[in-house]
Amino acid sequence: MNIYQHFRKEEHHFIDQVLEWRESVQTQYSPRLTDFLDPREQEIVRLVIGHDEEVNVSFFGGASFVERKRALLYPPYFQPEQEDFMIALFSVRYPSKFVSLAHRQVLGSLMSLGLKRGKFGDVLIKENDVQLIVAKEVADYVRLHLQAVGKTKISLEEKPLTDMIVLEEQWNEATITVSSLRLDAVVAQAFGASRQHVQTLIENGLVKVNWKIVEQSHLECKEGDTISARGLGRLKLVAIGGKTKKDRFRIQVGTQK
Repeated sequence: MNIYQHFRKEEHHFIDQVLEWRESVQTQYSPRLTDFLDPREQEIVRLVIGHDEEVNVSFFGGASFVERKRALLYPPYFQPEQEDFMIALFSVRYPSKFVSLAHRQVLGSLMSLGLKRGKFGDVLIKENDVQLIVAKEVADYVRLHLQAVGKTKISLEEKPLTDMIVLEEQWNEATITVSSLRLDAVVAQAFGASRQHVQTLIENGLVKVNWKIVEQSHLECKEGDTISARGLGRLKLVAIGGKTKKDRFRIQVGTQK
């Protein structure tokens, strides 16, 4: 069976990487820890590893509700512990009475440190509390070099994972009809935006499908896709139903604005 036929072309490189991780566990008979993976990458790991008798896989990102998690691939004899996932939690100290920090600002400052996105988990913001989840192997580097977010001076204090901010996702579910499953058509209908505006966002690299930038308006959406559009929000394509009498697709979506 050709495993690649079940995935989009742009995902094939990551599948190759998962196969290498699996082979490493099989040949060396020792665990393999990955960087932080987005939910789509986690799903690919689950599908590729499947029910392999020689390799098991577990995911952890600091808490059950976070999006980005590290995967630990390991032989059957190994019993993974929380410490094996090598995760550090930082609380951001900043003058919260005078400024507020946005998710985009914090992530941008993290990325300016020159580390891969995979070394960072979720950025958690709830009212004035801001926390960062990072890979433990780069924690000292982040603590030393992350001294500002934008123009705001900050400091970091490491905390136990039990002190993590708890965030609850809320999705507004609805059933909509679309003329086609093209990316621009689905996003426009889900958010009540014009198709031309959505096409402009896509062309400017401001739309992501399964956490990856997509610049083709004609991309066909699939059940289970998560789509984010700058300035509009995020949506999950929960289910694709049948067609209406007017030959439109009936789809179930969840949206966040």
